[in-house]
Amino acid sequence: MTDMTPANRPTLLRNLVLVLGDQLDQQSSAFDGFDPAQDTVWMAEVAEESTHVWSAKPRIALFLAAMRHFAETLRAAGRVVHYTRLDHADNAGSLAAELSRTLRRLQPSQLVMTAPGDWRVLQSIKATAAAHGLLLEIRDDRHYYSTVREFAAYAQGRKTLRMEFFYRVMRQRHGVLMEGDQPVGGQWNFDADNRAAFPKTGPGVVPSPAQFSPDATTRQVIALVAERFAKHPGSLEDFAWPVTRPQALQALDSFIRERLPQFGRWQDAMWPDQPWLWHAHLSAALNLKLLNPREVVHAAQAAWRSGAVPLASAEGFIRQILGWREYVRGIYWTQMPGYLNRNALAAQEPLPAWFWTGQTDMACLRDALGQTLRYGYAHHIQRLMVIGLYALLHGVQPQQVHQWFLAVYVDAVEWVELPNTLGMSQSADGGLMASKPYIASGKYIQRMSGGSLCASCRFDPAQRTGSSACPYTTLYWDFLLRHEALLAANPRTVMQVKNLARLSEDERSAIRAQARHLRETA
Repeated sequence: MTDMTPANRPTLLRNLVLVLGDQLDQQSSAFDGFDPAQDTVWMAEVAEESTHVWSAKPRIALFLAAMRHFAETLRAAGRVVHYTRLDHADNAGSLAAELSRTLRRLQPSQLVMTAPGDWRVLQSIKATAAAHGLLLEIRDDRHYYSTVREFAAYAQGRKTLRMEFFYRVMRQRHGVLMEGDQPVGGQWNFDADNRAAFPKTGPGVVPSPAQFSPDATTRQVIALVAERFAKHPGSLEDFAWPVTRPQALQALDSFIRERLPQFGRWQDAMWPDQPWLWHAHLSAALNLKLLNPREVVHAAQAAWRSGAVPLASAEGFIRQILGWREYVRGIYWTQMPGYLNRNALAAQEPLPAWFWTGQTDMACLRDALGQTLRYGYAHHIQRLMVIGLYALLHGVQPQQVHQWFLAVYVDAVEWVELPNTLGMSQSADGGLMASKPYIASGKYIQRMSGGSLCASCRFDPAQRTGSSACPYTTLYWDFLLRHEALLAANPRTVMQVKNLARLSEDERSAIRAQARHLRETA
């Protein structure tokens, strides 16, 4: 339905304030100067945002449920909301078409919005405003610590853009984990104290994440998604994500108290059938703007100062928010639109169809893909060093990998997903983001899972060729052979390349043949 009626619409509409599905923040710059007597909020659910990539059901449901709850919050605050639901009879199906329909009806003097998180959406809205001869005022997104202009100034003249150095600048600029001009503890990061692998006995007792039973609004959305997008991947049976700000704040409190103390130590560890572990599960709420990164960083820093959390854990988590999250946003907006088409390794293989089903003999991939399709979630090592690693070694075209990641994860918005996938995971940007391709054999997965993922697998991570050879290991050595010159020129990968000297010509031929067979039968 369209929720605003002529009776409560301003007679003369000054500003139509556009609010997108990832802008659910009452303090957003779009609301600066909002006057209920002259201004109206516009929100729309449209099918295109779930079909331009084949979005999974949990992702669609999260966005729609959070949008509907936010619209109610705005109304309770006295703001008039023009809201078109997905199942409204007159829904035009795309943001551009639905906005055009609204503009013809409401005839506002101008449009106002906070800068969106997707280049495609920005261009669409700009074009729609221009077609109607309307001024579109785009305001800075205060959700972030830095503006795109500030990142662009930082990046000016730099041949490489390494997150570590940007992160240090951000720590100093915002006084986070600092003692004067020096980092607390005398060092900028504590990787040496973090990122341990689980012992063979496993992770032990893991605290449960904050989960939220769907209310009537969310149940209505779930039913709609199940019917409208029945052929899309993913499951809705376990949907329990926070969809309101109070729920997001509860999830933050739960993480800080129960899981942050152990987060640093185990942040890179994996274990079968354990999707949540000590991770935050806050990225979806952050990316929808239900949480502000400042309050998240403040909570982590306060927990360390109170003695409840080790410095290594607090710093490792804060780095993801203040460092990595800000960094990838800057990369995205300073490099688009050309960034989307980069393919530095000339990878052209199609994405294996089983990425959409999880039906593979590789136990680690089956576990990570299965949990992804069930919950719309996987932690960062599963994404980078299990799913992303396989795609990289297999040689999948990076744009297909990007579309898959954007489709399946509930926290996926293009500004954050694209650089992480194309740059960090697939090394397709020619080294702009990451100083090396993140490649490893099956032995890495065996080590970081305490052997648990490999114990139930028919493949042996120590074998390069033969019927029991781990596909990761085969493809790892094949990757070294295919990109030997490039990797030999990189100080961070030269030692890996030197291992090729141990291989005879017969072994090289066997590796290439088995890798070719893996691709042909994927």
